[in-house]
Amino acid sequence: MIIKVKNKESLIFDDFIFRCAVGKKGISSRKKEGDFCTPRGSFNLGTVYYRSDRVRSIKTKLKLIKIKKSMGWCDDPNSKKYNSLIKIKDKFKHEKLYRKDNKYDIFVVISYNLKKPVPFKGSAIFLHLTKNYRSTAGCIALNKKDLLILLRLINKKTKIRIF
Repeated sequence: MIIKVKNKESLIFDDFIFRCAVGKKGISSRKKEGDFCTPRGSFNLGTVYYRSDRVRSIKTKLKLIKIKKSMGWCDDPNSKKYNSLIKIKDKFKHEKLYRKDNKYDIFVVISYNLKKPVPFKGSAIFLHLTKNYRSTAGCIALNKKDLLILLRLINKKTKIRIF
């Protein structure tokens, strides 16, 4: 099964059409770090990360990991750990995963630029939460109810196609 993101406002899976938000500058085949674009292409979905103090239960066939205060995602193109999970004590530029806002209470890693990451090609591309559908820095955002429904429906073989 394939999740389809055809435009800036709709994510489609099977018979479900969910409202979503994408990067502030739209969808691009030439994604670069910090360009506010969502990468175009077909990607696998990875691990689901969640805040256990804010989310009671998630029903999914994907791997689940609880977010800890020490977790970050390296977005430093000059680091060997670029575009991967790190401990915040590492001295690399990073995105905090344990946030005050609710954006990362639940998120799914989109497998963009993960295997042998190319520096400056883009990092931390997630399917995460939104309350207001404002444009993202390059991720895809859904409201909590819709993301929880989607997580019940998908599995390890599900791909996301952004075009």
